[in-house]
Amino acid sequence: MDKKTETQAPRWISGVEPPRELLNANGTQVLEYECRQQPDKLAELLKAYREDADVRSSLKRMAELAKKPGPVLFIGMGGSFCSALSGSTLLQTHGRSSFSIDAGEWLHYGLPTWNDAALSVLLTTSGESAELVELMRRGEDRPLGLICNNPVSTCWKMAKNPLPILAGPEYGNATKTYTNSTAAAIILASEIAGLRWEADADAAYKVFCESLDPLFAIRREMEEFVSGAANIEVIGRGAAYGSAIMGALTIREMSGVRAAPHTGAGFKHGPNLDVDKTHVAVIFALGRVPELGVKLAKECNRKGGKVILVSSENVERTDLLLPVKIDAVPEPWESLTSILVAQALTLGIIEKIGCRLPPRFQYGVMEQ
Repeated sequence: MDKKTETQAPRWISGVEPPRELLNANGTQVLEYECRQQPDKLAELLKAYREDADVRSSLKRMAELAKKPGPVLFIGMGGSFCSALSGSTLLQTHGRSSFSIDAGEWLHYGLPTWNDAALSVLLTTSGESAELVELMRRGEDRPLGLICNNPVSTCWKMAKNPLPILAGPEYGNATKTYTNSTAAAIILASEIAGLRWEADADAAYKVFCESLDPLFAIRREMEEFVSGAANIEVIGRGAAYGSAIMGALTIREMSGVRAAPHTGAGFKHGPNLDVDKTHVAVIFALGRVPELGVKLAKECNRKGGKVILVSSENVERTDLLLPVKIDAVPEPWESLTSILVAQALTLGIIEKIGCRLPPRFQYGVMEQ
């Protein structure tokens, strides 16, 4: 057969052909299906990072590399960048210099300083993103680690220190891959810092599992609360800033509703100035300074803005304040539990107005 007429084999996500029932599903159905897969996939990852010999070996090698002088860099894009923030935040709070960096920015602007890093951890769900593939090539002789969901990908094949995300193929917005790659980043950072992570992970897993159904049960209430807003701001501090970015991406990509992420301080000293009755904020008052999130919610309410306040306290509802309670978890695992609120809100919105992002079952062209 002439090569020009040959049919190219499908480039299935993660190299796995999806079941027929998913091929016929719409974006709304896929989002809920993959969100509800998260507890099982997270349990699989936690077990592997405890027991799997290859995973344990990669963790130990990267922890050893990180003993050298210089910062530990977590490098990713999109949802992977959001996951990276939990790793660098944990190391910073335990006295280890560490930063999360956008892969595209690092590729074009940061390479002259790359030799200063003790260890660079690249995060990529597909393992095929052009920027990450190029960084793997250019970093071949540098101390590199990889957190990836695709063991047949270009990045995985080049990696000397790979860690699996173990989320399975994902066809919608980043949900289970965000959750699992965030957990992987936290565990790796804990190993680098010499911290035991197992008990904290178990506590976070318990709250995550117990929170999913109750939060998804109030998705229509949340949707009605934000309905008609000119914009939605998602606000978090520390590791929860990662879930704020991921939450805003989820809302915007799936529904088309304008949503933007901010740190608590960044919002207070910027967009807070124009808050009015057209405004809705989703504030993650979690982690080490939850009182600042509560304070910011009160400021927004005084100006007429609505707030979904996510905290571990019992708060009275008002016309302008919708409290959502999630039990406290050890820092920085709130980056996992808080994302459930944004996922549930997104599902509520697209069930009403429709989903803008159709399922993607094959990789497209990966280019910068």
